[in-house]
Parts: sequence; structure tokens; C-alpha cells
Amino acid sequence: MSEPIRVTAAEAGQKLLQFLSRRFDEPQGVLHRWIRTGQVRINGGRVKPFDRVELDDEIRVPPFAGASGKAAEAKAVPVAGKGLPPAVAETDDVIVFCKPSGLPVHPGTGHTDSLTTRLEAAFAGAAFVPAPVHRLDRDTSGLLLVGKTYAAVRRLSDALAAHDGNVVKEYLAWVRGECPWARPRRLRDALAKRVTADRGREKVVAGKGAADEKPASLTVRCLEVREGRSLVLVRLHTGRTHQIRVQLSERGFPLVGDVKYGGPRCEDGLKLHAVRLRVGKDVYTALPPWTGPWRVSALPPEGALED
Repeated sequence: MSEPIRVTAAEAGQKLLQFLSRRFDEPQGVLHRWIRTGQVRINGGRVKPFDRVELDDEIRVPPFAGASGKAAEAKAVPVAGKGLPPAVAETDDVIVFCKPSGLPVHPGTGHTDSLTTRLEAAFAGAAFVPAPVHRLDRDTSGLLLVGKTYAAVRRLSDALAAHDGNVVKEYLAWVRGECPWARPRRLRDALAKRVTADRGREKVVAGKGAADEKPASLTVRCLEVREGRSLVLVRLHTGRTHQIRVQLSERGFPLVGDVKYGGPRCEDGLKLHAVRLRVGKDVYTALPPWTGPWRVSALPPEGALED
């Protein structure tokens, strides 16, 4: 009989099926069969696929399962030098990366390189591969929160979904036009994804009362006007796809480099950067890497978006 697997602190809280999927290169159907037939047990007892595993639980698996196991034990892997973006901060629970423009958070059609795949390579052999808690568009740069344990990923994902102020994200963006909002202004829209006539591409639009629309809300303030363009600070209150780009474009202030939503072309790419991230009492910041006329040399003060 094979030795049981002991649940590490990084893995605790997962559903049993998730735990097994991370540990073994087997199809979901095979894992379900192991559980259904009693070949998987927690602390000697029979279990169901969606029971949660806890710290130091002993998971018994079939003797032949060890041949395809992906991880025998948790191990620490230094972030530096692993092909990952610069880490702004690291704690026992999270890593805060400064993602460069052009790097997707997840792999997709036409690209395999992503932050997620780089994390999988950097932490190969670890019991729990750190996972992004939220996402940034491929061409958006800036702060990205990654959970080092399942409990951290779940806690922070829930906080983001609740929009309870425990996790706050602020962005800097250059937009076309002279933005008049010297004081914070709240923008509210209903957004929906639509397939456009432009080669059948999907685009987010401000809705007209359709059932699939979702509320979108942000606060924006103009920090500077320079030669027909404006530097704005944005705080998200919801997390809709392309939200900042669409809501500002709808008011006549499309982002520089955002051709998809009416912005002017820019050789340096999209001018949108996640500049500040507050997680509980911890605040992380990173100035955008922009140069030339787009350079930002100082962080906007915390509280600049308070009424």
C-alpha cells in the first residue's frame, strides 16, 4: 500500500478534486472514479469529490497513482531569475508582480507564453503553484496580485468579487482630449460583450438595456492636461472586461494606443498602468515604465480619488 499524501499549508482549503488534479496527471473522469470507488480516502474515511482538504489531512490514493504524481511535497522556489516579471513585494501569502505590457496573464489562442505558464515552470514540483488572483489585459502593465497558497487565492478572490474595499486597484492612463474632471467623478454604465461587424471580433459596448448587461463603475480624476491629452487616475469599483477603456471612450476620452475603442495609435503601446494596489492595510505601488512625453515621475497621492 502506498504512503498517504499529507496536505500542506499551501494546499489546504481546496476541494478534493482540485487537490488531486494538481497532484496527478490524470483526466477528471479517472479522478472521479478513484473517489467513487473508495480508492481515495481522507484520514481513512470515504469522501466525495467536493469535500475540502485541510492542513495535515492524510490522503490515501491508489497504489498505482504515484507513477503519475506531479508533486511529492511543497518546496520554496525563489522568484528572482525564473523568467518572471519583477516582484514588487512578497509575503508568506502573496507575490505582487509588476507585469509588463505585452505579457498575457493566461495562455490563449495564438499565444502560449503567459504569466501563468511562467509560474508553472518556475514552481514546477511545488505542491501548489502560485496563481493570479485577478487579471490585467495583455497590453496593460502594472501591479498584479498572485496568491502563494490556495487559501490566499480564495480569500483575495472573494474580496475582489465582493467589492468591499479590502482590495483596491488604481490605474494611470493617458487619454486623448482635455479632460475637465479636476475633482473625482464617478462613472456608471451597463456593459455587454458584442460581436462586431469588424471581422467578427468581440467588443465590449455600453449597453442599451439588454438582459446580459452588467453594471460597471469607476471613479476618475484628471491629474494633468498636456498638449491635447490628459493624464487620469482611475479606481475600479467593479471588474468588467475592458471597463476603463470603454467607460472613458464613451465620454470622449479614449485611451492613447487603444485603437479598438477609438484611441489614437501610439508606437509605445497602450497607455494604461496599474499603479497602486491596496490589500487590507498593505499598499503596493509601481510607476509606469513610460518614457518621453508619457513619462510619469511621481505617484499621485493616496486619497486623490476621495470626494
